Amino acid sequence: MSVTCVFGMQWGDEGKGRVVDLLAAQSDIVVRYQGGANAGHTVVVGEERYVLHLLPSGAIQPRTLNVIGNGVVVDPWTLVREVDELEARGVRIQGRLKVSDRAHVVLPYHKRMDVALETLRGADALGTTSRGIGPAYGDKMRRAGLRTADLLKPGRFEPLLRGNLAAWNAILDRAGLEPVDVAAEVAAMTEIAGRLRPLVADTTALLGDAWRAGRRILLEGAQGFALDVDHGSYPYVTSSSTGPSGVSAGTGLPPRALDRVVGIVKAYTTRVGAGPFPTLDTGLAGRHMAQRGHEFGATTGRPRACGWFDGVVARRAVATQGVDAAALMKLDVLSGLPELQVCVAYELDGRRLDAPPAWAGDWETCRPVYETWPGWEEDLGAVRRFEDLPAAARRYVRALQDLMGTRVEMISVGAERERFIALPGGVPDEVAA
Repeated sequence: MSVTCVFGMQWGDEGKGRVVDLLAAQSDIVVRYQGGANAGHTVVVGEERYVLHLLPSGAIQPRTLNVIGNGVVVDPWTLVREVDELEARGVRIQGRLKVSDRAHVVLPYHKRMDVALETLRGADALGTTSRGIGPAYGDKMRRAGLRTADLLKPGRFEPLLRGNLAAWNAILDRAGLEPVDVAAEVAAMTEIAGRLRPLVADTTALLGDAWRAGRRILLEGAQGFALDVDHGSYPYVTSSSTGPSGVSAGTGLPPRALDRVVGIVKAYTTRVGAGPFPTLDTGLAGRHMAQRGHEFGATTGRPRACGWFDGVVARRAVATQGVDAAALMKLDVLSGLPELQVCVAYELDGRRLDAPPAWAGDWETCRPVYETWPGWEEDLGAVRRFEDLPAAARRYVRALQDLMGTRVEMISVGAERERFIALPGGVPDEVAA
């Protein structure tokens, strides 16, 4: 397939970076199409561990061209720091990275606004990462944002910035925070623009030409489906379209360019921040998942809440985003649990729901309807064939495939690149006892 999209089907942190890194080895171009530096993708290569925030996960592959699309909000300081850190570790980025000239820019005042707005929300805070993503997208949608093209034109961004800060400083004052110094902000932007200038390009034209030439393009989503601004647990969501539905707007590729969609799910569920989490487990099982899965945010370091597999969310992601195949991550983490719960529906006010409710308040009060499956004790790290998994693990994977309604074609059994089981046709119809 020429154009493939990889996205997360839960609340983020599914392990997308692992899959993108693997698929990038067969790709010419890897593209981030939405989100910002509030996302963290971790790639493990041998003894080396790379945590990426803005760079596509294909950056670790030596030959791919990496593109940050127009749908991303770019923190230039974070981007430059990532490039410098990877170059210092021997990963060549120069000449292999292009940033859209239409991508909006996250500026220092956006981060301060993020903190101010969370402060003013008080007990109703959303649990943002304070990376300035929401305020940057807000400026974009009210047609007051600054794009990389603006940043590179001396004298262009200062009047835009002054107009924005007239409103934002009033909010900062109300939140008890110091106002933004316009002169200091302009000076910081002028300095970083010099580092950004060689990277900026018309990536819409670049990607369109590559698609028409039949080059292999891999599209990488950030966050997850349940954090999508339209389909997720609103308002406890991110500020962009996280799934394949955001690809065309975030890259300039036409909708018909997309050939294949791969959805990423953990064998259990995690969540960071405020908002609904019907399958949360605060007991021994949840602690087992957190410890065995090393569940801490790659960007923030915040601990992730853990719980059972939520089939309602995953099934909705498959149905709305056109998932062709799924990659099931961290199956090995469940080893040692005597039994496993799988959420197949919700119950709300005595009614059974097969899809998430629209109102977050209802979603928070939903009770999961569980099916119980036997667990297994064996360590899965050395398994490379599906038929070599314990029988209970095979049945569990088949149950998730049937529940989601899409083929499970990849299974991860460890953090390293090689710890994968490939299932090109999905889980067999007959799973041996």
